[in-house]
Amino acid sequence: MITIQSLSKFYGTHRVLHEISLTFNRGEIHGIVGENGAGKTTLFQCVAGLTSYSGQIHYDRGTLKNELGYLPTDLFFFSKITGMEYLQLVCNARGIKNNRITEGNLFDLPLHQYAETYSTGMKKKLAITGLLLQKNEVFILDEPFNGVDIHSNSIIQEILLKLKELNKIVLMSSHIFSTLNDACDYLHYLKGGTIQQSARKGDFTSIEEDMKQNGIGIRVADIVTGML
Repeated sequence: MITIQSLSKFYGTHRVLHEISLTFNRGEIHGIVGENGAGKTTLFQCVAGLTSYSGQIHYDRGTLKNELGYLPTDLFFFSKITGMEYLQLVCNARGIKNNRITEGNLFDLPLHQYAETYSTGMKKKLAITGLLLQKNEVFILDEPFNGVDIHSNSIIQEILLKLKELNKIVLMSSHIFSTLNDACDYLHYLKGGTIQQSARKGDFTSIEEDMKQNGIGIRVADIVTGML
């Protein structure tokens, strides 16, 4: 279990997150939704231990970063490192001796090629593969479906369901509401650095309507009407 209590984050005088309190249980997939700039990535970085914050994040199994795999939106790979070498590197970082990397190539990636030559979608699939090979207990996936093909989207959905079955904790974001609806047990609507609403599976339409009522649909309608 991960428990977040009164988490806040400032960049100088600018408040990005304000008094966030959430609980993530094992075997659950939690989606974080919100407009660009709402604070989703900052929240993920706080949980991953990549930035400072005020408040508390408690993990019931000890040191969270030792069991957490983070997929950022902007991926980085060293130059002149092949896909295979990257996967071996992330395994070594966790002290995992894995001689079955080829068998774990779920996306049929050309592991002999330099990772920097991969397309955006291929890089994302390589990073996801690395997180799985690390045998993490917690997964934070920032826009995992962005930039990947339809077939790979289906594979990622199957991976998410398997992680849930294996009792992992998964936090994810996506701008594709249907992918969250299919995968998530809970959705949390983040706006202006605060959680506006949380909903269980089956009640996600309330969040979608809440987002529209907060001006998204109204703004588009007004602008398009003015243009025409």
